Parts: sequence; C-alpha cells; structure tokens
Amino acid sequence: MKTIFNKFLVLSLSIGMLVSCSDAVLDEVPLDFYSPESAFSNVAGFEAALTGLYAKERGVYYSGGDVNFSLLFGTDTFMEARFVGFGTDEKIIDFQKAFAPTKYVPKYYWDENYKIISAANVIIKGAEVSTLPQASLAPLVVEAKFFRAKAYRDLVYLYGDVPLTLEPVTVRKDDFVRAPKKEVLEQMVKDFQEAAEKLPAISAVKDGKISNIVAYHYLAETLITLGKNAEAVVALNKVIGDPNVKLMTARFGRRSSVFGKDVYWDLFQRGNQNRASGNKEALWVAQIEEDVPGGFVDTKGRNNNVLERMHVPAIWSLTDNKGKPGFLGKASSDNVGGNGVSFLQPTPYLDTTVWPAGWTSDIRCNNANFLKDSFYDNPASVAFGKSINDPLYRSSNRGTTPAAGSWRFYRWFVKATTPGDHPTFLNDPTQVNSFNQGGSGGTYHDMYILRLSESLLLRAEAYLNLGNTTAAAADINIVRNRALATPVTPAEVTVDYILDERARELCLEEQRSITLRRLGKFVSRVKLYNPYSAPFALPYHELMPIPQNTIEANLGAVMPQNPGY
Repeated sequence: MKTIFNKFLVLSLSIGMLVSCSDAVLDEVPLDFYSPESAFSNVAGFEAALTGLYAKERGVYYSGGDVNFSLLFGTDTFMEARFVGFGTDEKIIDFQKAFAPTKYVPKYYWDENYKIISAANVIIKGAEVSTLPQASLAPLVVEAKFFRAKAYRDLVYLYGDVPLTLEPVTVRKDDFVRAPKKEVLEQMVKDFQEAAEKLPAISAVKDGKISNIVAYHYLAETLITLGKNAEAVVALNKVIGDPNVKLMTARFGRRSSVFGKDVYWDLFQRGNQNRASGNKEALWVAQIEEDVPGGFVDTKGRNNNVLERMHVPAIWSLTDNKGKPGFLGKASSDNVGGNGVSFLQPTPYLDTTVWPAGWTSDIRCNNANFLKDSFYDNPASVAFGKSINDPLYRSSNRGTTPAAGSWRFYRWFVKATTPGDHPTFLNDPTQVNSFNQGGSGGTYHDMYILRLSESLLLRAEAYLNLGNTTAAAADINIVRNRALATPVTPAEVTVDYILDERARELCLEEQRSITLRRLGKFVSRVKLYNPYSAPFALPYHELMPIPQNTIEANLGAVMPQNPGY
C-alpha cells in the first residue's frame, strides 16, 4: 500500500502542477507512467489515494505556514498585528503587494486545489477503467467527486472563471481555458448531489470522514450562488433535520467539570471535536494528533496547525513597568496562552463592534472564550499579580502603536489553543520542541471544517434571499439562543447581519475570505472594518489574480487575467 500511496502523491503533484509550472518541471515526470490504468492494482491502492485527498485537504488550510492563514489576514475580521512593512506576502495588509499575480498567496490556493482536482480525477477515471469489482470502488468514486467539487468551490469563489478539468491529464497540456463560473458551479452541483445521495449517514462514518449531510451542506451553498434558494433550503433541511446531529446546548466532554466555563468553551477542548466525545454538532473535522503517523503534529520537530502561534498574543514577552520580565515564560494557561507570537489580531470590528457593549449577553465573548486581560506571574516583578491593563503597571515594552509593541497583547479567542491542557511534553525542558526551548505554537485539538451552526446560518441566508426574514431570524436565533444572546428580529436580518453572526460564531474556523468573496462582500467589508487594509482595497480585489506563471505556461491558448491585475 505504501508504494501505491507514494505513487499517488507523485501523480497528484505532477498533474496538479501542469497548470502552473515551468517547462523544466513539466518535463521531469513521465506522466503517462502514472496513468489511471497503471496507478491502481487493487482496492487498497484506491483507498490509499482517497486517504491522500483527506490529507491534502487538511494540509491546504492547516499546515504550518503563514500562507495557511492568508484567507483570514486582510479580511473584515483579522489584521496583521505587527504592521511591519505593510504586511508580507502571506500576512496580508497591502493588497497591491500580496495579491500581485506573481505572489505566493494566489499561486498557493490555485496550485493546491488543482492538485486535489487532479488526484480526484485519477481516482474517478481509474475506477472507470479498472477490472476490480465496481461495487468496491463506487463509494470511493463518490468521495473523490466530493473532493473535486470542494476544490472547485474554493477556486471559483477566489478566482471566478477557472479551467474545468474532469479527466486526468496524462500528457503534456498547455491549452487550458477558463470555464465560465456558472458552468463550474453547475458541475459542482452534479458532484455534490451525487455525493449527497450516495455517501453514508454521519452516524455510519469514522471521525474525520465526510458524510451525506456534509455534501448536502456544500450542495446548498452552491445552489444559493446559482440563485436556487428554495432548492438550497431543501438540501439544508436534510442537514439540520438529521436525527444524528444537534447544536450542543449543555456542558459535555472531557473537561466539562472545569468551573466557570460553558458549552461553547467545551466545543474547543482537546478530544471534544469528534462524535465519540458526545459532540453532535460537528459535521466534518480535520483530525490532528501528535506523534501518530499521519497525525499532522509532532513533539520532536516542526509543527503544523500553528493557530496558537499566529493568533495568541506574545503575553510571555511582556516586561513590567520597570522594564523587568513580567512573566516567567510561555505557559499552558488562560493567563499566558502557550507560545503565541502575535500576528493574527482581531480587527476593531471583531474585537468590539460586533459584540454587545462591555462584551456581555453572549457567551462567545465572555471571559472564558474571549480573553481581555492577563496578570503578571513573575514573583520577582514589582507588578506581580497586577493586571497588565492597570495604568500604574503598564508594560514598558507595550506601547500604543505596533512599532512600540502594542502587538504584545490584544484580546484573543481561546478556541485558538488549549490553555491548561497542552500536551505534557511542552513543559518538559528536555524536549526539543517544548515551551522552554522556544518550540510549539501548535494548536493541539482537532479542527472543525464544518459545524451545524454554519448550516443554520447558511439556511438563514437562503431564507433571506427568498424574502422570508421570519424563517431566517428563527435559524439565526437557534445559534444565538445557545450563546445566550439577545434574539434578532426579522426586521434586523440582512446579509451583513448574517456575516456578523458568522464572525461571532465561526471566527478562526471559516475561511473568511472565501465567505466574503462568495457573497461579493470582500472589498466593501474590508474597507469598512479593517483599518490596516482599507486603504489598499480596490474593487478588482473582489477576486484574486490568476497566477502569472499559469498564464505564461499556457502557451496553447489565451488564459486571460482577472480585470485590474
């Protein structure tokens, strides 16, 4: 199986790079050697290839690079805390810089999603020409079609018209053309529809695997984009009405006895994301496990899934008012948050505007879930035990601007890490990746790709488009009632209100840039809510550019660039 799986990975990389690599790279691999006819000799080979699709999907959004957070940076919800050089190519502030056609972010999401599409096509075609029992291969083909549609979903919202390839590319090809967005969406409907009808129920799949209702959710989202809102409601009814799922409303899981916390906090504790914990809200979860083959994080070297590092502020680095160390160092606690490095800061909108005054009347912004203070923990400090926000003990290295160190503390969301419950190796000074040796920064819990609350908010969107604000408000209020928030009235429901509720409920979970671009709201909301990126946001940034090397390598046909670039 290992040989077949490695062959699959080479195939995925080789074919996926056809649309974006130089001639030299294209010529390195004899693609016909890895044709569907030769790639799979048994069912195990197909299963390994499908496992590769899950791994690739997880890797696109949860690997350990800055680029994995670039769909959060530069949106209405998050900004680059340090404001160094107007951001980097991945920690986005300046759109003219980060979204240039030669830059890494546009290239990354294009390449990675086409790798998934290419690999899925190989599985689909390989099953079609295989002499193996079709009954064994048919379920695997359905899953592959789901992943193909999911990759096109991300592409079409980020780039608009994109090449639509439904067959493996086994010979050199340089004449790709961009299919109209509507054509791509219609193909997505076909793939998602088949997956929805043929995938197993959520009660029958292993943790981390897709089920029929996951496909119904993405089918509904696609139907909304096509203006078929009534059909989208029908699809979402399949999700929300499934007897195997429900919004969690009571304490649950392995840390449910921790005093002063709540059910929203429970959702993000280690071991609480999968159904085995009693969690009936999770629909699709990326599996993260340390020191397990394929588990994605390890205790000995470089970590993936570094949400803690990106989002949690560098509290441990604060000095006291006398310039002496105010903290003992990195620590697994609400007070320090692990090994944050202060990059992914909430915008003023997500920090304050979107919440009730004083951060009251909504558990998602209470002191268990949204941390607003810290206390000096170094007994040798004159400020020991004092609040870092006490003006008498204001840190000497935390000024009021990024250049003066304002980034060393900002309000932050606990869901980004596991305070008080990091893996034990982090506190072992002999471990190379421990807090003591400057390592970690990883988030050691499984990551939600899709929760039931998102399906409720998506159905509210469909109802709003149908003019049924009463039904839309009812769905939003299911989410808000769990949060003990004031119910919304039908008159208050707008697409912007739904985006506000998504920010409150799904921040750090949804790929915000995709959501905003799907709704045509990316530029307008950045200009309204992100003070760092607003000066750089122009109308044409509603779409990313086609990568320049893709255009240059496509010698056999014109690959037009998106307007403005």
